[in-house]
Amino acid sequence: MSALFDRLADLFEQGHRLDIPDLLSDERFAIAERTADAAVLIAVTDRPDPGIILTQRPTTMRDHPGQVAFPGGKLDDGEDAVAAALREAEEELALERQHVRLIGTTDRYQTGTGFDITPVLGVVPPDLPLKPHPREVEDWFEVPLRLVFDEQQWTQNEVFWRGAMRSYLELHWQGFRIWGVTAAIIFNLSRRIAIKDLLDG
Repeated sequence: MSALFDRLADLFEQGHRLDIPDLLSDERFAIAERTADAAVLIAVTDRPDPGIILTQRPTTMRDHPGQVAFPGGKLDDGEDAVAAALREAEEELALERQHVRLIGTTDRYQTGTGFDITPVLGVVPPDLPLKPHPREVEDWFEVPLRLVFDEQQWTQNEVFWRGAMRSYLELHWQGFRIWGVTAAIIFNLSRRIAIKDLLDG
């Protein structure tokens, strides 16, 4: 059994018992007629200093071109969030679902572009031979969990968008810009899981 998986699952359960009313969301900017259900996989690597696997989307994609993202996408007919997240991870990175030890779904995130995203948390073995799908993933990388769960590492910025000021978080790491929806989902999860207890417990 994995000590990391056990600690993460326990802290995940504890954290989701809490009422956190001010989690990040772009719901007020959402276009109602475009709402679509989607799911992403937050794959945590099982190593002494665990990381999260992220992708960079091709600049040719219609939605969020060139942005850093989790593996994920829209739900197909008849799918739930877990099935969609696992399918998308296989399609985008050849991350086979049998390698994912599922922990659960965390707080949904409403995007300003009309997606209702359910993040799915799981633990994967380190150093899997991932192969990005050329039409869906330009690049992929692993960012340390300790870094992205540290509130002090994030910069908060604002931009005028759709008639109002929109705040967003941003972090630069090894040439990648982690911001927007991906940053918000990570930040929300970090409020559910005590990183010190996870890594030093």
